Amino acid sequence: MFPQNAPPIPQVIQLIPLQSYLWLSTALFVIGIVGVLTRRNAIVVFMSIELMLNAVNLLLVAFSSYRSDPAGQVFVFFIMAVAAAEVAVGLAIIVMIYRNSRSIDIGFLNKLKW
Repeated sequence: MFPQNAPPIPQVIQLIPLQSYLWLSTALFVIGIVGVLTRRNAIVVFMSIELMLNAVNLLLVAFSSYRSDPAGQVFVFFIMAVAAAEVAVGLAIIVMIYRNSRSIDIGFLNKLKW
């Protein structure tokens, strides 16, 4: 299960069971899903998507630490880089939509398909 020459799990991480990380990550992801599905404000939807990404990052780091494998932490680094680019592009799009329509209500955006 564990590699033969893997370093031991750090003492601080051993104090908190893996199930706690799973529950916290699940709760954060569900909060993000509820925010995306129920809110009409583009900025709140955007923050909910970021919350879901952070829930996945937390889970990857927890499993990576428990398995003593740095691969999960490398994935987190790339996810954070993509999220930073997403923030830059997403906020630019939201600012342009606000400048043109004076609203950030996503219900108004259905007119973009006509």
